[in-house]
Amino acid sequence: MKLQKVAVVSKVGSKDSEQAAKNVAKKFLAKKSKVFTISPIEVEGAKQIETLEELKKEKLDLVITLGGDGTTLRVFRNLENETPILTINVGGNRGILAEITIEEIDDAIEQILKDNFFLDKRTRVVASCGGKEFPPALNEIYISRTNLTKTAEIKIKFQDDTVKQKMDGVIIATPSGSTGHSFSLGGPILHESLDVLIITPVAPVYRLASLIVPDEKIEITCSHDCNIAMDAQVVKTAGYEEPITIKKYKKPAVFLRLKKRGLRQMSKLGF
Repeated sequence: MKLQKVAVVSKVGSKDSEQAAKNVAKKFLAKKSKVFTISPIEVEGAKQIETLEELKKEKLDLVITLGGDGTTLRVFRNLENETPILTINVGGNRGILAEITIEEIDDAIEQILKDNFFLDKRTRVVASCGGKEFPPALNEIYISRTNLTKTAEIKIKFQDDTVKQKMDGVIIATPSGSTGHSFSLGGPILHESLDVLIITPVAPVYRLASLIVPDEKIEITCSHDCNIAMDAQVVKTAGYEEPITIKKYKKPAVFLRLKKRGLRQMSKLGF
């Protein structure tokens, strides 16, 4: 892989992650890469930009994330193309999405330069409502009622089927997100390569198990105003019975991987 343009992104507010990002940026500068850092990270020889959104203007070869899963999710939300990400766990709680630790960075750079890696493509999902398309999510989109004193009736349409029931909300999870909030609510763990989505009801009045459906369009309407949360980081709103469409995003998330593993996220959860 040619490393002509590389971006280095750290966990927000983490001094350890910020220092690690500076060290990694210097390593890529030594390899003659053009390196981008995100404010407040400043490294001599690198180009500092203010926000992740500015990365959309650059044709990058690689993005390095230093932090936990939240940092990785934040970066993927701001990448519209298939730029690969090498994820390094620095200060993350579990680092389920991480590939290496900071101690492995020198070997990782050498392996990448020798093309000893593979690309792991993952499904992303995107929600739209009222003619507006929201940022994509790698893990899940969570639709929840805003009125906490009344249970909402939620209608879920997929292919030729419709499910309607009173519940607090519904999660539409990708296989990558199957080990996240959907799993904590009793949803299944899926192999990350599957082309499916998981519909997991949240507190349905009558027992309703998670549904595994093809990664095609899903339409949701709610009898109350509701929130739409993307990867638990960005929240938008929808009005009473305003249709919310969720579908597979046009571009997958791409991880740069150095080691072959089985179900990656299961091993990180201790299974």
